[in-house]
Amino acid sequence: MNSLASEDQNVTTFEVKDHVARITLNRPAAMNSMNPEVRWELSRHWDKVEADDNIWLAVLTGAGERAFSAGADLKHRARERDADDAQKAHWRQLAAESTSLIERWHFPKPIIARVNGYAIGGGHVLHVLCDLSIAADTAIFGQVGPAMGSVDPGYGTAYLARLVGEKKAREIWYLCRRYSAVEAKDMGLVNEVVPADQLDAEVDKWCQEIMAKSPTALAIAKRSFNADTEHIRGLGILGFQSVKAYYESEESKEGVTAFQEKRKPDFRKYQPR
Repeated sequence: MNSLASEDQNVTTFEVKDHVARITLNRPAAMNSMNPEVRWELSRHWDKVEADDNIWLAVLTGAGERAFSAGADLKHRARERDADDAQKAHWRQLAAESTSLIERWHFPKPIIARVNGYAIGGGHVLHVLCDLSIAADTAIFGQVGPAMGSVDPGYGTAYLARLVGEKKAREIWYLCRRYSAVEAKDMGLVNEVVPADQLDAEVDKWCQEIMAKSPTALAIAKRSFNADTEHIRGLGILGFQSVKAYYESEESKEGVTAFQEKRKPDFRKYQPR
């Protein structure tokens, strides 16, 4: 096993059946939130999906019934501040070796988000990046970034506006409200909503319909769609350099500290200049 493999084993799972790869975020007790190990494993799974001709499309989901993903693991961000140099170096290596779904935006195979519960923060961005999103009627969508001292430049903001419109995208980010699955469908954020006990059947139905189509035509179509928003990819990569510096600021740390202390953060003293 690679020396950078996850310390916390089985934080994701990967299986292939009938030409469909199913990738599952496997931290249900933490609402499938993402830490460096999760991101590293996801990167390896995208490698396999892209390279294996036996895989025609992928389904991304979360373990359990409560959450697709609650986004970044804020407990991990808090641990980073107190970690020793060796552990920090390990996490930096994981981050350096991880290739996010943003950077895999170009690969030609369709990706379906099976949204089984909360898709919040980074988890919300994750489903937005997928080609299609199918949600249980119990799913909840929303952003938390500005309420927690965080933000997602690029796809999480600019591409979101392509899906739901500028005004709605700004509402989602500025107010950090929660939206039901039906509201998400109405705004164009998801493709279909079904009762939770029918979610797997509906996802399978969509997979079968897609796999009956020409894979080359689908690949060309996906690349054509992506070409129109390729500039957002560069913007996102550039933006995350600023976000990295922002996470070291007292303003961002206030969000994490407030989360740990189970109180509302006080951002009033951090007005931008």
